[in-house]
Amino acid sequence: MDGSLLPFGARPRCAVAAVISLRVREIAIRDGCVSERGGLASSAGNDTARKRIERASREGPAIVDQATIHNRRWSILGVLVVSLLVVVLDNTVLNVALRTIQDDLSATQSELEWAINSYTLVFAGLLFTFGLLGDRFGRRRMLMLGLLLFGIASAVSAYASSPEQLIAARAFMGVGAAAVMPATLAIITQVFEPEERGRAIGIWVASVGISVVLGPVLGGALLERFWWGSVFLINVPVVVIGLALIAWLVPESRNPSPGRLDPGGVLLSIVGLTLLVYGIIEGGERATVTDPLVWGSTLGGLAVLALFVWFERRSTHPALDVGLFRNPVFSASVTTIGLVFFAMLGTFFFMTFYLQIVRGYSPLETGLMFLPFAVAQTVFSTFSSTAVRRWGIRAVTGTGLGLVALSLLAMGFIDESTPVWFLLLAFLVQGAGIANVMPPATTAVMAAVPREKAGVGSAVNNTMRQVGGALGVAILGAVLSARYRSGVEDAVGVLPSEVRHAAAESIGTTMQAAERAGVVAQVRGPAFEAFLSGVHWVAFLGAAVAALSVLVVGVFLPGRSRGPAPDAAEASEPEIVRS
Repeated sequence: MDGSLLPFGARPRCAVAAVISLRVREIAIRDGCVSERGGLASSAGNDTARKRIERASREGPAIVDQATIHNRRWSILGVLVVSLLVVVLDNTVLNVALRTIQDDLSATQSELEWAINSYTLVFAGLLFTFGLLGDRFGRRRMLMLGLLLFGIASAVSAYASSPEQLIAARAFMGVGAAAVMPATLAIITQVFEPEERGRAIGIWVASVGISVVLGPVLGGALLERFWWGSVFLINVPVVVIGLALIAWLVPESRNPSPGRLDPGGVLLSIVGLTLLVYGIIEGGERATVTDPLVWGSTLGGLAVLALFVWFERRSTHPALDVGLFRNPVFSASVTTIGLVFFAMLGTFFFMTFYLQIVRGYSPLETGLMFLPFAVAQTVFSTFSSTAVRRWGIRAVTGTGLGLVALSLLAMGFIDESTPVWFLLLAFLVQGAGIANVMPPATTAVMAAVPREKAGVGSAVNNTMRQVGGALGVAILGAVLSARYRSGVEDAVGVLPSEVRHAAAESIGTTMQAAERAGVVAQVRGPAFEAFLSGVHWVAFLGAAVAALSVLVVGVFLPGRSRGPAPDAAEASEPEIVRS
């Protein structure tokens, strides 16, 4: 053997040398240059192996005791869940504070909408990029950077003195969130072995559902005692504690052979996703697809993403291996994720208005009504991996989608006097359904991606969530708006002529205009009837989309496995994990 390589037969004189020797041996064996017994395997690839070995020797101790990481794994998961929870929770908390913010900052309706949309736009546009950067530069590093930026932007948001400042700060919060979300799932893939990974991902998925429910509850409780900035300021101590725990517990991981950076692909992904999501958001706000800004942005985004796919297929170092989409399990899983978020968020969003306006519940009471959803999702998510091992991903995911469709179908029959138990049962069934869809689908996506590219897999998974959810709110929102406007047109005739058009935009604006004009009794009945008609249409369409997802799952996802099959992560070389 070349004298420049460390003599594997020699006994190192210190712990540092031992660690370096172990790492050198790992790299040499991995590259096929050294046999398990230490001999030279072949001359092919020796130059590449020698370069990696020399780099490993320069870097010094890098290997963490895998037993230590294994013993910490559930503590690590807890830190990752809290990191994700604070990011997702903040978006749902903000919805409760919008009216207070409007009064304090004298914000217009459009400015309030962009306080929400600036976050969503930046978040969705950068998810893929930060997933890629995490694989290259370190996932823990991206997680900590994202949390730090999120915490700083939260503090700025809390003390914003104008709508413009709030919108800008929210955009920076979106940057931080885009770094956090893919890193958490990618780290889970590194820390947990395949037999426990499904359960860990189930808990990760459940934390997203919990945040949707806890948001209104926490926001309502804070606003009863403090000013609106408290919904942002509460993030700061959580971020500080999270950063300390991440530095202590979470190991660093990255792709050991990242190859060259793909700036062209990264730029195309950012531009394409940003244009697409912007078009979707504007379509939802304007309740039309005929506006040039709406269809121009949407078609432009799709065109750029098509160019991105073309570019990646021809690149020697693609940011995204588009060949993954030829894998039917991967494609069916990401499609299912997008469709179920389309159906769920598109309906879930409008149920908030039903509970607060039609039923007259406070934000806190509304949040409590969603508790069965959170409880069911939390409980069933932890058992979904066991169910998949017993009955197969197709049966479990198909059953979950069937439950989602059933719950949405039930919401198509609600009215002003629907019993509370019926609503709670519908939310419970929906939570149980989502718990049996998202963990298996997410696990399938991550299993199809090589372990060293877990950040990219996580980013694709989360991007489909965001785009699917945004499409659901926009398209189903447009349906609701159209049905509501046609149904309430006669009722708003009693309002002053100058406010009729604006009052017919939504149930909220109608009731506010009626209250100012002193004609609530005359408008209330027809307005509620028109709104419920729109909700029924939205619920039935959501149920149809969920049913379509069942068809996708039935055709493309495999049945019960007859034996263990290693996933793509296990088929690839193991990553070197750093503390």
